[in-house]
Amino acid sequence: MKQVTHFFFFFSLFLLFSTTLSVSQAPASSPKSSTKTPTALSPKPLVPKLPESPDSTDSVPDDITRILVKAKTFSVLIRLLKSTEIMSSINSQLITAKTGGLTILAPDDSAFSSLKAGFLNSLDENKKIELLQFHILPQYVASSNFDSLSNPVQTVAGKDPTRLPLNVNALGNSVNISTGVVNASIVGIVYSDNKLAIYRLDKVLLPLDFFKTKAPALAPSLAASAKAPKAAKEISSSDDQDENDQDHGKSGTERLCGFLGTTLVSLVVVTMM
Repeated sequence: MKQVTHFFFFFSLFLLFSTTLSVSQAPASSPKSSTKTPTALSPKPLVPKLPESPDSTDSVPDDITRILVKAKTFSVLIRLLKSTEIMSSINSQLITAKTGGLTILAPDDSAFSSLKAGFLNSLDENKKIELLQFHILPQYVASSNFDSLSNPVQTVAGKDPTRLPLNVNALGNSVNISTGVVNASIVGIVYSDNKLAIYRLDKVLLPLDFFKTKAPALAPSLAASAKAPKAAKEISSSDDQDENDQDHGKSGTERLCGFLGTTLVSLVVVTMM
């Protein structure tokens, strides 16, 4: 009986030892990888967002008036956009446009106040429309993509480098715009979504076409003097013709007198004979 009890005792110890050994030799499970896939960083905006800029969610993209009114510094621009009816055209285009979008370079009130006194009033309706169209790009430009534009940049007013040059220079955190007449800077974002961007300008973009010099008309006295040589030449030609006519008449008279004199001498000689 003791032998059987010893057998079971040693057999139990053997099983316990075998189980402990197998557990200690089992490879430890590898810890779960904690490495996270790095998220792509969005491009850093070249233009800072202004403190008074309305949020995209609070504004309706197809209502430019609400956006500019909420920004509080664009009363002159709003008045011009309404009086020329460009505001309606922009809103309609934003509603119907499915791709592309628009970018508005918006001069603030201080930019308009720095213009020469009476400048806006001196422009006719067509010039005012061209001035406003010169501030609108027919594409959406994100604040980080100004350095990707090709100069001269096309505006709604056109892309004529001799009449309407618009060159954008993005360097560091600044975006400068040159028209050949004025150099302006974008000082902040007024509004931006995926199809409309409005940026605040510190100066009004004046087209070169407004200041191209034209050759002035000659004054009446200068015009008369310019024509004088021709008149003198005509008078001289007339005098020469009269002189030739007189010489011609004189020569004819002399020939007639000579002929009559010869005839008279001949008659006298005949009579004496």
